[in-house]
Amino acid sequence: MNILVCGARGFVGAALCERLERRGYRVIRGVREVRDSNECAIDYTRDVNPDDWDARLQSVDVVINAVGILIEHGRQRFETVHAKAPRALFEASVRQGVKQVIQISALGAPTRITPYFASKFAADSHLQSLPIRSCVVRPALVYGPTGTSAAFFRLLASLPVHALPAGGHQRLRPVHVDDLAEIVERLIERRDHAPRTLDVVGGEEVAYREMLAIYRRSLGFGAALRVSLPRGLIGMGAALLDRVPGSMLTRDTWRMLQADNTGDAGATASVLQRPPRGLRSFIGNDAPTLRRDALDAWQPALLRITLAFVWIWTAVASLLLYPRSASMALLRRAHLHGASAAAAFYLAIVLDLTFGLLTLLRPRRLLWLAQALLIAAYTTIIAVTMPETLWDPFGAILKNLPIFVLLLILFNQDV
Repeated sequence: MNILVCGARGFVGAALCERLERRGYRVIRGVREVRDSNECAIDYTRDVNPDDWDARLQSVDVVINAVGILIEHGRQRFETVHAKAPRALFEASVRQGVKQVIQISALGAPTRITPYFASKFAADSHLQSLPIRSCVVRPALVYGPTGTSAAFFRLLASLPVHALPAGGHQRLRPVHVDDLAEIVERLIERRDHAPRTLDVVGGEEVAYREMLAIYRRSLGFGAALRVSLPRGLIGMGAALLDRVPGSMLTRDTWRMLQADNTGDAGATASVLQRPPRGLRSFIGNDAPTLRRDALDAWQPALLRITLAFVWIWTAVASLLLYPRSASMALLRRAHLHGASAAAAFYLAIVLDLTFGLLTLLRPRRLLWLAQALLIAAYTTIIAVTMPETLWDPFGAILKNLPIFVLLLILFNQDV
């Protein structure tokens, strides 16, 4: 049996391809850029007429549409990618004699409360109006080790403070991508008896706050501090981040979260012939790797931001806040006077500001080395000319030691 999977390099599409190929099916991978002999070039921003699909569907028995975008950008628009191109694909499937079409939609699509849902539902409805065996599969939030949203939630779970939108009481029932792939396989096997629509959910319903807590425990962390964020504040953040590339918080995702993402697991269990997996089992043996990935997603950035703040604040404080006469008095103790003291003063400000900006914009191993050398020079000069700073109870100079360690960590991470 020949199966065309559109969106084969996506998170869900890749899982479907792997499962179906493992079960012996001949899978044609629909991708934007062909790299292998088992791939077929498709472009949902262009292929919006049935004629565009006819040649690709010859000898295809089953079509699976797993193409989807969460945020519009460039030529990728919801109406085009979720509605126009799939409609053309479905119509071409009818006239080319495809035996079955499976549309991977989204739980909540019938509500049409967002452009994302509305465009998905438009394609779902069109498919069900055509004279072809079909099934619209509407999964809840899909979890998988390589999923973008799953990685984002694991990152949030790894943070020591959980910022919970409106208290984090929204109801969710995530489904594992392996269960979703198995369901699609079973729908192909029972083509003549497949349901027209299937809501696919996981085995456990939880609140958003519980989901983060479960992921955090599964990754091996202790309890996090919970902070409830007002609904209005989240709405403002969603509006500001709505068009930011890669943002997981947008107006649409906030509306979807508020509408809950759950349902009855009975139909899912019926197709699987077993209960679907619950999210407490999702991470499992992958915990060490996923824990490291979650920390790597935010710790290096936090280190850089903190280091940049130290450099930039030092420059600002030296130039605008700290008395110039006091700075010159310190430079005299380091045997710098007159023009040489003024030059050293302004050079230090320029270096501090430059290092701070480069730490944010152009982090490099050479930059960490240069910062370490400058701090070593500062520390040596001060220790020699003002040795009493070494036993200062505020530890002004000794605080350079943790900065050295921070630079060592960043230097090692950029290998």
